[in-house]
Amino acid sequence: MDRNELDQMKTILVIEDESMIRDSLQDLLEMEGFRAIAAEDGIVGIQLAEAHLPDLILCDVNMPGIDGYGVLQALHDNPSTQSIPLIFLTAMGAKSNIRQGMTLGADDYLVKPCTRDELIGAIEGRLKKQTMIQSESQKKLDNLRSSITLALPHELRTPLNGILSFSELLMTDYDVLERTEVLEVAECIHTSASRLYHLIQNFLLYTELELTVRDPNRLKAIQTYEVSKPKLVIATIATNIARQNGRESDLHLNLVDSELLLSEIKLKKVLEELISNAFKFSAIGSPVEITSQVDGSDFTITLTDYGRGMTAEHIAYLGAYMQFDRKIYEQQGAGLGLIIAKRLLELHGGSLTIASTPSKTTVVKATLPLASAAKRLDLLEADRRE
Repeated sequence: MDRNELDQMKTILVIEDESMIRDSLQDLLEMEGFRAIAAEDGIVGIQLAEAHLPDLILCDVNMPGIDGYGVLQALHDNPSTQSIPLIFLTAMGAKSNIRQGMTLGADDYLVKPCTRDELIGAIEGRLKKQTMIQSESQKKLDNLRSSITLALPHELRTPLNGILSFSELLMTDYDVLERTEVLEVAECIHTSASRLYHLIQNFLLYTELELTVRDPNRLKAIQTYEVSKPKLVIATIATNIARQNGRESDLHLNLVDSELLLSEIKLKKVLEELISNAFKFSAIGSPVEITSQVDGSDFTITLTDYGRGMTAEHIAYLGAYMQFDRKIYEQQGAGLGLIIAKRLLELHGGSLTIASTPSKTTVVKATLPLASAAKRLDLLEADRRE
């Protein structure tokens, strides 16, 4: 067997304390064309998993020291091993044991003694599914890179051209421009620079969110923050955006308070994107209504505007780097605002829904779990695992 063939072989780690069973499994796997490595207990199994990063792990449940459940937990706590498929092997056939293993994150469960066909079938099935998952993940990352590559130059060029053009005007005509003209040019440069900064920040944030979706450790880390006074945060941001658009009289607020499972920075980002859209795509003099309410274990922020609206097709195909009717309206920006808000809400157990009638009204609902409800769920989960 040459080097290429060795590299293409799937590696299976067998963690089994009974030497006869361990040797038999290792021999069978090698006969079936796998590269098999073996560990006599959970501690050695964890060490081999971290060292070799096998394609799949067969692990006994009942072992001295660290049992199979402890092995699974240790592997899931390590970013380098948490995605390795694991199949439990055990002499226990009780449904409660099977349910416990699957709840903890095992990929399959075989009761010993099992036949050769059952074992190889389970292994091949999990490897095939893992390949599909990796392929889909790679496809999404490739699409993300492609979208960024295609969208970034165009979206950044518009404000950058403004900065270059107006700064060139200052350099060539500085000695003949009036003070008011200099101020006007400087304001144009500042506007373009601010737009460019916002675009770059959104591109970076969107990429970070897409990576967070695929990283359990990142996801867990961002789900530990709370906002205790969302009413003040919503009112402050809404008032500032209304003032910036010269539409303070169009803003109507009806807000309540509660504790939310979201950091204040993330909440501000969601609100800035949603509220800015409401003012951007509705006419001066038309109301923008923002309400909040507690509904069971959820907190819902509802934004209603009476502007351009969106078609059902537009809502269904809501996605990153997509601007609807760009040629008609010539709006600025990369179309990332809604998808960033949606992603942030989803990463914290919430949701974003849109109902709209074109040229009449748009209702956007941002829903987040209450911090108290999330804490209760965590306690229940901890009790269940114990």
